[in-house]
Amino acid sequence: MDPSEEEALPPTPSEVKNVIRVPMARPGFGTKGNKVPILTNHVEVKLCHIKDTYFFRYSVALFYEDGHPVDGKGIGRKVLDRVRETYKAVLGGKDFAYDGEKALFTVGPLPTVKLDFIVVLEDIASSRSHGNAGEQGSSYQSRTYKVEIRYAARIPMNAIIDALRGQESDYAQEALCVLDMILRQHSAKRGCLLVRQSFFNDDPRNFADLGSQVLACRGYHSSFRTTQGGLSLNIDVSTTVIIKPGPVAFFLTANQRVGHLSSVDWAKAKCVLKNLRVEIMNREFKITGLSEKTCREQTFTLKQRSKEQDGEEAQTTEVTVYDYFVNQRNISLTYSADLPCINVGKPKRPTYFPIELCSLVSLQRYTKALSTSQRAFLVDKSRQNPQETMSVLSNALKINKYDAEPLLHSCGVSINGNFTQVEGRVLPSPKLKVGNEEDLYAQNGRWDLKNKKVAYACEIKRWVVVSFTSVSGFSMVHNLIRIGDMKGVDIEPPFAYFNEDSLSRRASPLDRVNKMYEKITLKLPGSPDFILCLLPSRNCDIYGPWKQKSLSVGIVTQCLLPRPADTEYMTNLLLKINAKLGGLNFVLARELSLPLVSQVPTMILGMDVSHGSPGQSDIPSVAAVVSSRKWPSISRYRACIRTQSPKVEMIDGLFQPVSDTEDDDGIIRELLVDFYTSSGKRKPDQIIIFRDGVSESQFNQVLNIELTQIIEACKFLDYNWSPRFAVIVAQKNHHTKFFQPNSHVNVQPGTIIDNDVCHPKNNDFYLCAHAGMSGTTRPTHYHVLLDDIGFSPDELQELVHSLSYVYQRSTTAISVVAPIRYAHLAAAQLGQCMKFKDASETSIPKLHSRVRETMFFC
Repeated sequence: MDPSEEEALPPTPSEVKNVIRVPMARPGFGTKGNKVPILTNHVEVKLCHIKDTYFFRYSVALFYEDGHPVDGKGIGRKVLDRVRETYKAVLGGKDFAYDGEKALFTVGPLPTVKLDFIVVLEDIASSRSHGNAGEQGSSYQSRTYKVEIRYAARIPMNAIIDALRGQESDYAQEALCVLDMILRQHSAKRGCLLVRQSFFNDDPRNFADLGSQVLACRGYHSSFRTTQGGLSLNIDVSTTVIIKPGPVAFFLTANQRVGHLSSVDWAKAKCVLKNLRVEIMNREFKITGLSEKTCREQTFTLKQRSKEQDGEEAQTTEVTVYDYFVNQRNISLTYSADLPCINVGKPKRPTYFPIELCSLVSLQRYTKALSTSQRAFLVDKSRQNPQETMSVLSNALKINKYDAEPLLHSCGVSINGNFTQVEGRVLPSPKLKVGNEEDLYAQNGRWDLKNKKVAYACEIKRWVVVSFTSVSGFSMVHNLIRIGDMKGVDIEPPFAYFNEDSLSRRASPLDRVNKMYEKITLKLPGSPDFILCLLPSRNCDIYGPWKQKSLSVGIVTQCLLPRPADTEYMTNLLLKINAKLGGLNFVLARELSLPLVSQVPTMILGMDVSHGSPGQSDIPSVAAVVSSRKWPSISRYRACIRTQSPKVEMIDGLFQPVSDTEDDDGIIRELLVDFYTSSGKRKPDQIIIFRDGVSESQFNQVLNIELTQIIEACKFLDYNWSPRFAVIVAQKNHHTKFFQPNSHVNVQPGTIIDNDVCHPKNNDFYLCAHAGMSGTTRPTHYHVLLDDIGFSPDELQELVHSLSYVYQRSTTAISVVAPIRYAHLAAAQLGQCMKFKDASETSIPKLHSRVRETMFFC
């Protein structure tokens, strides 16, 4: 597999054997580790007399009186609630679960397969029938709706029992969705904000102010899960961000951080306000936009009819919004005259109100990107120790009274009020090695490098210091060299210091970076091997362009903030620099004797995709794959990165057939060649894939799209080569938590659970590899989708646990395997570069050969 011989390799196969893969069944259970009792946030659910019980699904269509379909969201529940109240007898006394859009479900059938209703909702402020706020009586009229309900299908409840036995079906998934829908409807009746399966009450005790008229809102998540122990209700604490209720004017000035409404950016305001609900004169409306003119200039047609003109056509006059409210409605306006009006009507039939009459109602999600300080505060406010979390969840179960929900009773579902206890195991921490072959033992998932040397030290000889601040960095460099000497890393004094002049600070970030590199080029006879870069603040505008330039010209860099150079900080900095420049800070003592991995050439991949921030739908997603190199090491990695369509999770650049117009060999082909050349010209006989960021509904895509591309890349290099694969998905975005009974501290590092709350059939397990120092530990949920290698449960679980201890940036075990964390870092770093590119540019900077094989992302 010598790269120079690629032209002589067999051509790309026309197709890889088309095999439909599905997630594997569990081969057995792990046994290693000390057994411990663990409390979970799952509640037992009993199913009684459901053998002959069916959910009946009906399609729902809503129309206005004139036959036009209802196009507004949110009105559906109010209309169906009125149907429930008005036509109880026609419905045969049956209640139903409604999804809020186009489907409802009943337990047992309705009297007929086709039902039509007409309902009237009073005092609904409709933007469809009235044009301007001044049309007499048209702003607050009743609305008539036509409702069509048609039979669609029936779903056997017994399918849930089959799923608990490992026989999954579409019926089982749909039946579980109906049960979840009942929970949603139960919470909707209580006035909660619904965010998928998370529910938020309008209770100020659950709010925390994030600034800029934005609040953190604590609620809870609840959903039904099929597990080995039976059907369970998973309930967890959940947090979302909402807009602080109150005057629209206050929100805009605070959100844009301006002192007066005259300074508001109204283009941004229009974007932020669209679709928010406001209360105006005791009526609720949805904002559709802003007026183009100010309140004193914006006119509309006012229809007026005097008593003498009864029966005659009304007279029309043009009037401004300001004059109408001040003179016709006798409402005093103090600051709206020179501001845009709030539009709650349609684009062609607007309905305008002065901004000071509009107040935002409570429980409205804020979906725009938060500032760095807001995100940090949100994380801090979301943390609760295990005891607090259990207390909140126990209280949520009592308050919600799910067991009193009539629809759940009617389908034979009863919910136990106690949390499930399971048997967990605590795996022993793997032994590590540092410099001079010295053994190092972790305590509580942490270890100390005090008086230790790194396992493999790099040499830092030709390097420079760059500062975009007023600090030169002399003292920090002195301490770095001192710490390096203590850790066995030879650091020579820097070749030069480069400080940015004050005039350059007025230029754009890209120009500032280019000018700094011009200075370096003029003074140095060649490129430095390493640059230490001082930045003025975290997440500053310099970071993206600086990393982009450095990776393009092939120089490894380390950014830092000017701060007191204490030993701990400089040691952590040195660990990152050593790893970036080819060293290793520590390795597993068993690295050369890991079961199945050390015996035959084995390549480990970590795959992740980074998406743009909320509201950045046009920025391409960044896919990163890291691979192990220099087998049998499992501590050294390199990254390969590509861009793809925004918000697309499946990686589409894993394999690219060679063409005359493209110089992209595909991610996997590039990594395979690197493994071959760095591992003594050995091809991997085994490839272990760790995939992050995918949901259970995407497992089949990982197996049948992404894995197929990887196999195609292998076949391209050698048609007769068939490595064995293991595919493991890691999930952090789930709601299962573990607790030590009668304890206020988190579960021990190494706690693993592969029973009871795990999947009834598939091969999965939960692992808390790390020590939760604050808040409640969230375990990583590992799903083993494929294992052609033949790991035993203990061997695979120990490998995953060990890979949580080889993360070179930290002297702690981390919550997920290192390859996935590295892939996340690589994608995020190149994602920063994308933020400063022109909108028309969709590719990331091409990595220079000098950094391509390094852990530049570390």
